[in-house]
Amino acid sequence: MSMMRKALMTTVSPPPPTAGSKVTVVGSGAVGMACAFSIMMEELCSELALVDVMAEKLQGETMDLQHGAPFLRHAKVVCGTDAVVAEYDVTAGSKVCVVTAGARQQEGESRLDLVQRNANIFKSIIPNLVKHSPDCILLIVSNPVDILTYVAWKLSGLPKNRVFGSGTNLDSARFRVFIAERLGVSPCSVHGWIIGEHGDSSVPVWSGVNVAGVRLRDLNPCIGTDKDPENWKELHSQVVDSAYEIIRLKGYTSWGIGCSVADIVATILSNAMKVLPLSTYVKGCQHGRDREVFLSLPCVVGETGITHIVKQPLTETEKKQLHDSATIMHEVQEGLDLS
Repeated sequence: MSMMRKALMTTVSPPPPTAGSKVTVVGSGAVGMACAFSIMMEELCSELALVDVMAEKLQGETMDLQHGAPFLRHAKVVCGTDAVVAEYDVTAGSKVCVVTAGARQQEGESRLDLVQRNANIFKSIIPNLVKHSPDCILLIVSNPVDILTYVAWKLSGLPKNRVFGSGTNLDSARFRVFIAERLGVSPCSVHGWIIGEHGDSSVPVWSGVNVAGVRLRDLNPCIGTDKDPENWKELHSQVVDSAYEIIRLKGYTSWGIGCSVADIVATILSNAMKVLPLSTYVKGCQHGRDREVFLSLPCVVGETGITHIVKQPLTETEKKQLHDSATIMHEVQEGLDLS
């Protein structure tokens, strides 16, 4: 303790080494920093740890966030690069570890090649997070999120309830926004779900979309099908294409996923038992899933992670689409080397 500190204060007891609601974010790119900023703005954690291999950028981002602390309920912000294993010490005692790090797809690169490169990156990230925070919940955001959540689960050794992906939480939000725009109501008043893969094979659950308990399918039996005269089906295409369009316009997505992740973290830390569409282990679940894959289903989430999966009634078409989504994930996973 410095002389000034000794003169200012009398020690009663040593401070705790870690705060009770500590959150780690791995990756200081656009997505990682949007997640970190959203978590800070929502005042969710007492300590925020940032990790990345790009030391100077990470230090700059950390300083920038630290300087905003006086305008918020104070949250300690710390950082460490992951170029050296010891730097993961900064993450010790985290309740939630959010992983956004990963490689982007290169021109001419196959999806499997991209997944394998990201799996190799995860081999250094996941074991070190679990080593320093063995009781943490792993929230995977890196894409392709469903397959990388599977990779994280395999590498971590953690139970399946404590490893899940951001999944279709943002997809479902986009779905509600587009429906709300057509109906002229708030997205908060629209209840609709996207399940399955976070990607091209995602499944819009048109059979359950409702406003104030009124199912839109009861008003328009053809909604979401090729026979629909109002072509509501195009809204799902907008959901799938949204990320591509945002990337085309500004180069990357960030704020939407940042808000989505903050919502998931808030649900965990507050033990809210909120139902969210997250990428979870689906083998043995409803609808005949018989493969070790992670897909988004409505999950009840609390401080121990996922406690339940809602048995969502689906049409035969929706069940088939979900099965097809699982098949695509499994085929990609079979080619992975996790040794």
